[in-house]
Amino acid sequence: MSYTTKIKNEITDCDYPTTEVIALISGYIRNNGYLDKNKFFMTTENNNTKEFIRSFFQKKYDIKLDISVTDNNNFSKKKLYLMNFLDKDYKILMSLGYGNNIKLDTPSSYIVDGNAEIRGYLRGVFLASGSVNNPKTSRYHMEMLVDDAKEAVFVQKLLNIFDLNAKILNRGKGYMIYLKEAEKISDFLKILGVNKAVMYFEDVRIYHDQKNRTNRLNNCEQANVDKTIEAATQQLNHIEIIKDNMGVSLLDDKTKEALVYREKYPEASLKELSEIISLETGNKITKSGLNHRFRKIKDLAEKFEKN
Repeated sequence: MSYTTKIKNEITDCDYPTTEVIALISGYIRNNGYLDKNKFFMTTENNNTKEFIRSFFQKKYDIKLDISVTDNNNFSKKKLYLMNFLDKDYKILMSLGYGNNIKLDTPSSYIVDGNAEIRGYLRGVFLASGSVNNPKTSRYHMEMLVDDAKEAVFVQKLLNIFDLNAKILNRGKGYMIYLKEAEKISDFLKILGVNKAVMYFEDVRIYHDQKNRTNRLNNCEQANVDKTIEAATQQLNHIEIIKDNMGVSLLDDKTKEALVYREKYPEASLKELSEIISLETGNKITKSGLNHRFRKIKDLAEKFEKN
């Protein structure tokens, strides 16, 4: 079962106040339903969604939906439920924000009168045309596809009431309202009220964040190791140049000491080497002090190279 299907099932498993259910159905039929020869049609692949819609029309309007199963035309292996009813009284559709023979630009204001009803409407739009990538995949993505521009802008405005920063993309045959940020997608799921889906999403997101943090630390640690090896290799090269030119005697005693210990501990970092020298000689030397000695070695080696 896909993550999107789990979200939709959780939406339809919840009990909502009547006003929120009406808003949900409005969002659903405005983005899924269509009129044809005095019949109003709706489609879904999801059995739970089909039962939710069927139950609503039965209880609210005493309308028994005619439900049939047909093949899906979008290359999906799932069967498609085709729901329809003969609507002689267009007041039902008008009350749900669809209109007489044509979808209204926006539903009546009472349908999305408050935040609770807006949440309901967004649930309906998501049931009709929404999807969320499983957070285990490489990218976070939520989208809802709608047919016309005015509905896309309307849904975008509803989403952005909750500061979700929703964007719209023209897909040629329709419009995609989408979210890309993990935090915003999590907030959207909270708005839908799908608590199980939110917990799963957050658990996976925390795991990803921790994994990425560990990888960054490992990369940083590896970079430090590489830097240490590179610095030590350069110091050994400088020492070799000085020795080849019999120039060790030109160094002061403290710098000679640094030379000896670098050859003795070729893989030690500057900090580690300063601690070793301090411990073995009894003369404390800091990392900065040791670095100053190696600069003297470098300067002498470069003079020999020039000559």
